[in-house]
Amino acid sequence: MKKLVSLTGTLLISALVAACSGNQAKIDQATQKAESDAQRAQAAATAAQSASQNATTASQRADQETASAQDSVRRANDAVARIEAAFSTSVTK
Repeated sequence: MKKLVSLTGTLLISALVAACSGNQAKIDQATQKAESDAQRAQAAATAAQSASQNATTASQRADQETASAQDSVRRANDAVARIEAAFSTSVTK
């Protein structure tokens, strides 16, 4: 009887080890896939951050160009107003 219990216990332990070793390969494969996915996600996050910084820089440049264009419009309007005033003055004389 002791031999039967011993043999059954050994058989159960062997089956458990065999089951765990088969799952270990799946666990290792899943771990590698997760690490690969994490690296791709990190690369995507880095690229997104870089794109965000580039967009911020472009936005700042656009704001500067807009301010410069508005200043040019003001100067042009002032010049037109001076020309109109000069023309108006010369016509009335």
